[in-house]
Amino acid sequence: MLFQQAGSVRYLGFSLLEKPGLFHAVITRHEGVSPEPWSSLNLGGSGGDERSRVIENRKRVFQAFSINSNRVHDVWQVHGDTVVCANNPRETGVPHQKADAIITNVPNLFLLMLFADCVPILLFDPVQKVAGIVHAGWKGTVLKVSQKAVEQMVIRYGSQPQNILAAVGPSIGPDHYAVGKDVIRAVDDVFGAAAEHFIHCHNGAVKLDLWECNRYILEMAGIKQIEVAGVCTACHVDDWFSHRAEQGRTGRFGVIIGLCA
Repeated sequence: MLFQQAGSVRYLGFSLLEKPGLFHAVITRHEGVSPEPWSSLNLGGSGGDERSRVIENRKRVFQAFSINSNRVHDVWQVHGDTVVCANNPRETGVPHQKADAIITNVPNLFLLMLFADCVPILLFDPVQKVAGIVHAGWKGTVLKVSQKAVEQMVIRYGSQPQNILAAVGPSIGPDHYAVGKDVIRAVDDVFGAAAEHFIHCHNGAVKLDLWECNRYILEMAGIKQIEVAGVCTACHVDDWFSHRAEQGRTGRFGVIIGLCA
């Protein structure tokens, strides 16, 4: 895991995913045009920022990475478990599909998802040449959206789980993610005895470790190689947007992955 620079854009890359034929970037919040509370490289349009500023921020990102904005596929994230198999870019004016995972085997098609505490999970099969990205908050985690993305890579593209590489990006850490009884009950119901490894009492609150929970899901799906950033967005609001740490008044950072021709 290493911070890198492309033009004015500072981003995080994973050592595990530094492979020929793959581009990926977890983009920090620096060097955009949005004012507080979205300062500054806000790529999300649902938090109250002006659309023109979000468009300019996205333009800066795509230019920094020499990505044609007409070669991008994004979705409307809804904390569910739907997986989109992207064969083409999403055309301007075409409504977003509601989904929380995107996979593709199409070269020069770049997948974009947005985050501010939820867990970004990047997937790459270097054998079958398939890339994917997953958005997993607690609801998506309980629904095992990352497992379903892996299953679709197997079904649609012939991937073998043991060949898939997975990276868990910056997201809210276990020390900051206090949860209520409804979340605890849901985790217990889904994971049974394993739930004790993900739920901990800390400073008088019950907290959920989304990193380890998603690592467990990926391992149960058959993935052998997993890199976890271990970077808490709530601890590092200088680099990342955090919905919790900033009381809901914040932007969204982007994660991009794509196959290079």
